[in-house]
Formats: sequence, C-alpha cells, structure tokens
Amino acid sequence: MNNLVKRIADRYRYAWTVLRGLVKTDFKLRYQGSFLGVAWSVLKPLMLFCVMYIVFAKFLRMSDGTPTYSVVLLLGISSWQFVTESTNVGLRSVVDRGDLLRKIHFPNYIVVVSATVGALISFGINLIVVLVFALASKVRFTWWVLLLPINVAQLYAVTLALTLLMATLYVYFRDIAHIWEVVQQLIFYAMPIIYPLSYVMKRGGLYSDLAQLALLNPFAQTIQDIRHNFIAPDTQPTIWGEFSNWGIKLTPVILTGLLLWLGIYLFKRNSRKFAEVM
Repeated sequence: MNNLVKRIADRYRYAWTVLRGLVKTDFKLRYQGSFLGVAWSVLKPLMLFCVMYIVFAKFLRMSDGTPTYSVVLLLGISSWQFVTESTNVGLRSVVDRGDLLRKIHFPNYIVVVSATVGALISFGINLIVVLVFALASKVRFTWWVLLLPINVAQLYAVTLALTLLMATLYVYFRDIAHIWEVVQQLIFYAMPIIYPLSYVMKRGGLYSDLAQLALLNPFAQTIQDIRHNFIAPDTQPTIWGEFSNWGIKLTPVILTGLLLWLGIYLFKRNSRKFAEVM
C-alpha cells in the first residue's frame, strides 16, 4: 500500500508543482494593473446581483416571498459566475499557453485545470461573502450545510468536463468562443438562477413540468442543491425532493460522470496534436 501511494505521489509530483505555479501566476495576472485588484472577483457578482435583484425582485416581482431570497439570488449568481469564468478562460487556455506547451514538457490538461482552479478560488471568496450576507439576514443554518462540499465538487466536475471539451474544440475551431458567449447567456436565463424555481412550480401545469425538467440539467441541479443545503432548505426545491424515482434523481449525477469521462477522453486523444495544429 505504501509503495502504491509513493508511486502515485512520484508520478504526479511534477504535475502538481506545475499546476500550483500556473494557478498562482494566473491569479496574480488576472487583476494586474487594476486599481481594486482581487476585489473584482467579489464586486462583479455583487454588481450583477444588484441589477438582477432590482429588475426581477422589485420590478417584475419574481420572488419566493422569503427574507432569504436576496441571499439565494446572490448565491446562484456567484455559482454561475464560477462556471462562466472557468469556461471563458479555460477554453482558450491551451491556445494561450501554446508557446509554453511547446517549450516545456508537462501534461497539457494542467493549463485547463489551472484555469478552473483559479475560478474556484474566486468562488470560495464569493462563498465567504454570501456567508456574511446570510448571517446579516439571520439565516438559520441546518445540518444540510455539511453536504455543501459535495455539491461544490459536483459543480466543479461538470464545469471541468465542459471546459475540457471546449478547450479541445477551440484548438481547431476558434468560433467556439463566440458560440459559447451566446449559449451561456441562454443557459443563464433558462436556468432557475435569477428566478425562483418555486415561483415557476406554483403556476402549475406545463410550467411545473418544465421546472422539474430543468433539474435534470447538472448545472441547475448542483446550483439548486448548493442553495438548498447552504441557505434555504425549506424554500429551495431540489431533484431529490421533487422526484421519487431514483433513476431520475441520479440522472444529473450520471450525466456529470459521463460528461467528465468524455471531456477527459477527447482531450487526451487530441492533446498530442495540439502543438502541430497551433
């Protein structure tokens, strides 16, 4: 057992060292030259939250009617901000690091992982901000909060999978970046991020069916789970509570696993050709 652990440690020690160096460098360069620096990782979702809250909660009155709605909205926006930051930076990472990949030998996947880990650090900072808002709003935390690391891990897994797929495609087709800009906006407004899922379900009929169908999306499922377990277990519907069939309940988790496998497989299969194509 000790020999196995030692072999694994020796095999990935160099990759871990390179990953740590890239994450540190990327995080410093991301806000270099800006007056507020790292504070922008918090300010961007906060400003978006303010706009969305005024438009949807105040003018359109799309709220679940609870005191925790504003915190739930901020948490959803912060979670989606992690996804968009990871994918927008990650899909260009192989091409942007092309010179480095040609000069220094290390696994190509590290440049993609470093982009997602950098976004994960920003997400961690945002979760602290959400926690402060939650305490100010007198949110009553429950034992469900213990499941939060699992929810974040699944959100990271499905985000990494999508980023690996798009990073592979971007090497061959630069149009992917422009297509993704449009698609991510469609996903953002289609998913229950800026509007409460319970608000749609209360309308019944087709609206309720579409709301339940949205939970099969791994992004929607994980973000709802994060909201449920962290802030509002009484008001946030999840796939675990809306369906009795375990086959349906596990669908987003299975999709996450399949998508991650596909992302890793396609990236590894094409990674040897990256230097030639670029």
